Amino acid sequence: MLDLKKTMRPLLLALLVVGLAGCSGSDQPLGEIEGQAHSKAEITARVERQRTTAERLAAAENATAAKQILFGDLHVHTTYSVDAFAMEMPFMGQQGIHTPPDACDFARYCSSLDFFSFNDHAENLTPEHWAATKDTVRQCNALAGDPSDPDLVVFAGWEWTQVGVTPETHWGHKNIIFPDTDEASLPVRPISARERGSTVGNLDSTGKIVNVGFLDPLNWSRYRDLGWLLNRINEIPDCPPGIDSKELPLECNEYAPTPDALYDKLAQWGLDHLIIPHGNAWGFYTPAGASWDKSLSQKQHDPEHQTLIEVMSGHGNSEEFRTWDHVAVDDNGEAYCPMPTDDFLPCCWQAGEIMRKRCDGLSEAECDKRVDEARQLALEAGNYPHEVFPDAAPEEWLNCGQCTDCFKPAFSLRPKESTQYAMALSNFDEPTADGDPLRFKFGFIASTDDHTARPGTGYKQYERRKMTFATGVRSEFYDSLKQRKPEDPQKPQVVDSDNAIAETERAASFSFPGGVVAVHSEGRSRQEIWSALKRKEVYGTSGPRILLWFDLLNGSDKALPMGAETAMATTPRFRVRAAGDFVQLPGCPAPSTAALSPERLDYLCANECYNPSDQRHPIEAIEVVRIRPQQHKGEPIAPLIEDPWRRFECEPNANGCVVEFEDADFDTAQRDTLYYVRAIQEATPAINGDTLRTQYNDAGEPVSIEPCYGSYRTDFNDDCLAPANERAWSSPIFVNYDAKSATSK
Repeated sequence: MLDLKKTMRPLLLALLVVGLAGCSGSDQPLGEIEGQAHSKAEITARVERQRTTAERLAAAENATAAKQILFGDLHVHTTYSVDAFAMEMPFMGQQGIHTPPDACDFARYCSSLDFFSFNDHAENLTPEHWAATKDTVRQCNALAGDPSDPDLVVFAGWEWTQVGVTPETHWGHKNIIFPDTDEASLPVRPISARERGSTVGNLDSTGKIVNVGFLDPLNWSRYRDLGWLLNRINEIPDCPPGIDSKELPLECNEYAPTPDALYDKLAQWGLDHLIIPHGNAWGFYTPAGASWDKSLSQKQHDPEHQTLIEVMSGHGNSEEFRTWDHVAVDDNGEAYCPMPTDDFLPCCWQAGEIMRKRCDGLSEAECDKRVDEARQLALEAGNYPHEVFPDAAPEEWLNCGQCTDCFKPAFSLRPKESTQYAMALSNFDEPTADGDPLRFKFGFIASTDDHTARPGTGYKQYERRKMTFATGVRSEFYDSLKQRKPEDPQKPQVVDSDNAIAETERAASFSFPGGVVAVHSEGRSRQEIWSALKRKEVYGTSGPRILLWFDLLNGSDKALPMGAETAMATTPRFRVRAAGDFVQLPGCPAPSTAALSPERLDYLCANECYNPSDQRHPIEAIEVVRIRPQQHKGEPIAPLIEDPWRRFECEPNANGCVVEFEDADFDTAQRDTLYYVRAIQEATPAINGDTLRTQYNDAGEPVSIEPCYGSYRTDFNDDCLAPANERAWSSPIFVNYDAKSATSK
């Protein structure tokens, strides 16, 4: 007998797809800000709680005595960014839409921040979305109460997202932020890094996601909406070259392919701004072998506006330098695959080991030949070594390419793109106007790089797939979308980087809720926060609201705070004071539940907010990092970075920790030196605190991993928690050796 249901089901599905195919998609609704400002009493209570802790630490003796510590996030995306839109698609099992008004409500009532900025990718921001972002910034600020004492300050900006396929053409990502919000104080269009038709940063790969709608017809409209956005972006013409930014047509894609071009275009607007590099050491898109060296030049660095660097985000920690690298170079300048060391397994080397396990039936000579070939092809594959064996399970690659002793490291960390490496460099060929070698003198911040309009997600370690980048397909789509199979699994593949699939599966184990930036500000106003950012009196944390003061006690006859620069010829003396974040209570506090509807609290905050108790986590230790920048051309970098130079164990004390130290070597070494500190909080459960959860044999060699997948292969309710010591990084204090003063004594 004919089964009518079975016969009709394919026909009905086909008719549904054909009918929906005619839908062209549309823009996502902007939404509205729901929450009003915090009460004055609530803000006053925040200030008093901080003041009480400062008094317990005797912080009134600090250079920062009269200042508040305010917490923010200067790296926030919405689903106006195409990658954010793609990560929220239905086949990923995510929520779908997160627009600028969501960020305002989240910052105010989920994470309880004091300030944040919008930083959607300039390459994706249509004129309509840039206008909507600016309007939301103004609306959110208008709700903040007294402008001289607001509950929340919001800055407008974007991300300049440049990616090069070689170390020579890669410059990295930078956030651009502006202090004021009126129309005359903001550019009429963002400045992107992408020329239409360029192979770098094109939208073709994202466009393929639209076709997933054929596998998910009940959610067809969302895939059509993504197609609409991609088409809208691509229909905007490139701006004509050689014309001042203020004279260009209103609706065109203004692009700057290199940092110097970006600086020139920003200068044409004549507006104050900050340029903040970020994610530099993240190997997901940064080519192996890339380094800060080429960026340290008069042309490619803007020391007036590029004054801060993001050391931590949801992509991990970019602070730490290591002497190993993913590629080695011989005396003739030829690249080759380095051998493993006790603390690093190169992925090109592991490609050879995977090949060796596939040698059944091959002669020993042929096996060795293919092992060498696999290593070379993996080396040549750049950011896609895993594609040499596209059928290999992520577990087969073990922990190759990863920093095994870094705190919450960036995936496939690029050591010469680390912050420490940058701070140790000097350019003697292009000195400053004073005749000093050119150097990076960054202040240190952290932020989230959140892509779901959730500023400051690191206040609690929960909801891994909402509060981090850990995303992946639902089980019913996995087999249809899994990686390609090679024609011959016993032969390594030549990788076509233009069509390669990024290594998202192991990378999900390096997704974290992200950090926050703290400022020592003279008040809560926009101008006072901006002033603190400009003078680099800032620090970053890995998420918790750790309090940190770091002062030079005898600089220029007075105490100087973090971010300061001075010259002296005597022994510098320092004081550090730190207190851990408050232990968090479950749920949301009364102001949040009163301000937002239950539905919005669930959608944005997942019913967990910043909800401090009266108890603080103890600070376990204070670490001091000393870096002596290069004193002559070609001076090796590694010996100049002393990490940690000093470590001070703190007594278990919920009130905090106070440390004083001096550098007795300074006046004898007679060289410029910078110092910064890390406040290390007691270990607490953290999302991906153990990244790949690697198991080792007795010889210390990795033998297995247990990735924390973003896809269904790790339970969506599993937060992959493991103990980690959350921390805060101060901005450096730059102490230059004053030779003239020394000789006059």
